Amino acid sequence: MLADRAAMATIAVKDVGAAKTFYGDTLGLKLVNEMDGGVLIYESGNSKLVVYKSEFAGTNKATTATWGVGDEFGKIVADLKSKAVAFEHYGFPDLERQGDIHVAGTFKAAWFKDPDGNILHVNNQ
Repeated sequence: MLADRAAMATIAVKDVGAAKTFYGDTLGLKLVNEMDGGVLIYESGNSKLVVYKSEFAGTNKATTATWGVGDEFGKIVADLKSKAVAFEHYGFPDLERQGDIHVAGTFKAAWFKDPDGNILHVNNQ
């Protein structure tokens, strides 16, 4: 039923203006639609990311969206850091932390938050 349909990340925010700056300028996503009520739709590769205003923004304590960026992982992490993105540091038992990067064999990952505290993730897969 849904196997051949694209899915999208849906992220709640409290401040749509701050989110627009973060997702557009900091992350470089392309805004493709701005709807009434503060709904922003971004294009990210072949998928869409929906950002919308909600009083419950930032209450999820788990990853909200993930980008597998392949070989560009190091460059993207460095670019985010140059834009003052602060990375999260977790004590995952199977991942060794090397600075801001979590590593397990050839797998590398980094987590960071948007202005509302939503957890976002990039990895080298």
